[in-house]
Amino acid sequence: MTTMTKPLAGQVALVAGATRAAGRGIARELAAAGAKVWCSGRSTREHPATPGRPETIEETAELIVAAGGAAVAVRVDHQQEAEVEALAARIRAEDGRLDILVNDIWGGDEITQWGAPFWKLDMTVARTLLDQAVFSHLITSRHMAPMMVEANRGLIVEVTDGSRAGYRGQLAYDWVKSSINRLAYAMAWDLARTGVTALALSPGFLRSEAMLDRFGVGEDNWRDAVEKEAEFAYSETPHYVGRAVAALAADPKVRRKAGATFGVGDLAEEYGFTDLDGTQPNFWRSVEAWLEGEFAKEGPLSEKAAWMASSRYMSSHLTHAELARTYAERLGYRGLGAGLRPVGD
Repeated sequence: MTTMTKPLAGQVALVAGATRAAGRGIARELAAAGAKVWCSGRSTREHPATPGRPETIEETAELIVAAGGAAVAVRVDHQQEAEVEALAARIRAEDGRLDILVNDIWGGDEITQWGAPFWKLDMTVARTLLDQAVFSHLITSRHMAPMMVEANRGLIVEVTDGSRAGYRGQLAYDWVKSSINRLAYAMAWDLARTGVTALALSPGFLRSEAMLDRFGVGEDNWRDAVEKEAEFAYSETPHYVGRAVAALAADPKVRRKAGATFGVGDLAEEYGFTDLDGTQPNFWRSVEAWLEGEFAKEGPLSEKAAWMASSRYMSSHLTHAELARTYAERLGYRGLGAGLRPVGD
C-alpha cells in the first residue's frame, strides 16, 4: 500500500473510549488509514463495565486486525491518573511516538437526568458525569500530550455533541459537552507555539449499537426504524465520524482548525469523504430544511416540529441570531430559552 491509500501509515493513535459507538468507528477508520491504534476503555470480556452492553475493547481490536490493521486493546479507567500514566509509558516504550489522541469517553446516556431542571439534579450523578466525561479527558491529554509536544507534531480530537454555543437541553449534559468544546479551545492556546493541534468534533445522529438496539434494527435494515422516528433518516454510522478524524489527521493544514469545533457533516463536504453507504449526512442541516417546510404550512406546528424547532433554537441563539429569531417567532418565544412564556402572556 502507498501513503496515498494509507495516509496515516507509520502513525500511532490512541482512542480513549474505543469500546463502542463513535470510539469504535474512529479506531477502525484510523486503522483503515494505516495507523496503529491503541484501543483503551473499561469494558473487557472478563470485566464488562457498562450494564446491558456486550461490546469490549478486545472486540474493537479484533475487528481492526481482521480487516488487516494493527491494534492493541488495553483496559484503562481514564479517571484513574496512575492507569493513564502507565498507558502513556507503555506507548512510549513500545512505539516511541503518539501522533493522534482521540478523547471519546462519555458513558452518560443512561444516567443523564433528561428533563430535570438544575434544582432537581442529583449531585452525585452530576459529579459522576463531570469526572467521567470531562476530567478523564484532561487526565488523558495531560499524560499523552508530552510525546506530541516533544516531537512537535500531532492531533488531539475531543469528541463532543454540538458545534454551536447554545443550550443542549439539560444542564449537566450541557455542562459536560460545552466543557469538552472549551477544553479543546483552551488546549489549542497552550499548544499554539507547538506543532500539535487540538480541536473538537461533533457527530450528528449516531447509529450506535445502543441506538440500533433501541429501535430494534441492525445496520443492514436500519431504515425500517424511520417509520418510528422520521429524523432517523438523517442518522450516520460511527464510521462517518471515524473518517472525519482520519481526514483531519491526514490534513497537512489542520493547524488552521486549532481550537474550533466542527460538525462531521460539514467536514465531509470539505474533505470529500462519505459514510459507508456513499452519502454525506448532515443532521441539523437536514432538520432545518424539513422545518422550513413545516413552517410554511398553515396552522400550529406539529408536536414533533415544535420540539425540533425548540431544540435548534436553544442550540443556535447565541451564535446564529437570525435563525434563532425565525424559530422564536414561529414558536412564540421571547427572551433566551424555549421554556419562557410565549409572547403575550
